[in-house]
Amino acid sequence: MGALFADDLDGGHFCTAAVVRSADRDVIATAAHCLDHPDTTVFAPGYRDGEAPYGVWRLTDVNVAPDWTDGRNPDDDIAFATVARQDGVRIEDVVGGFPVATEQPDDVTVTVLGYPSTLDAPLRCSNATGLFSPTQRRIDCPDLSGGTSGSPWLADGALAGVLGGYEGGGTVPEVSYSAVMGDQALELYREAAVPAG
Repeated sequence: MGALFADDLDGGHFCTAAVVRSADRDVIATAAHCLDHPDTTVFAPGYRDGEAPYGVWRLTDVNVAPDWTDGRNPDDDIAFATVARQDGVRIEDVVGGFPVATEQPDDVTVTVLGYPSTLDAPLRCSNATGLFSPTQRRIDCPDLSGGTSGSPWLADGALAGVLGGYEGGGTVPEVSYSAVMGDQALELYREAAVPAG
């Protein structure tokens, strides 16, 4: 898990992302609205206090749903992106990756890890979720303010969602949202995680 920056660490972090397991060991998950400028976005796993202990990784490709591209549908506010190798090394070999878990129960308990834009260390919150709608999940957690978009929602150590969706993930720090990870999200994940050919 780490922070997303524009170009380098000097610009300040604006979203959160997490490495997920993949065949090429190079995929991260975040909110689709965090990747409006993928050509200049970099990922710093384990970022803390101005330091990137596992390096800074440049994005190479982004997988988002057509309904996100065409109309920014909040039900599709999830993205999977690949990152370039560093000196032939893949990111998952350096930091590991979370499995992806769809089809979670309505009240699944998750742990949310994210970087508010005002802090240089991540926050953590665990709580039961509930369905806000058939396509949106909500959680009550304090302090998940701007910058925590894209934060992984982990159920038993597996990615069950990312902070985003309805109202861009929420308009007050105490209540956050995630699009329900269903068939569309699973297809995006497979496109990113399994190389073509």
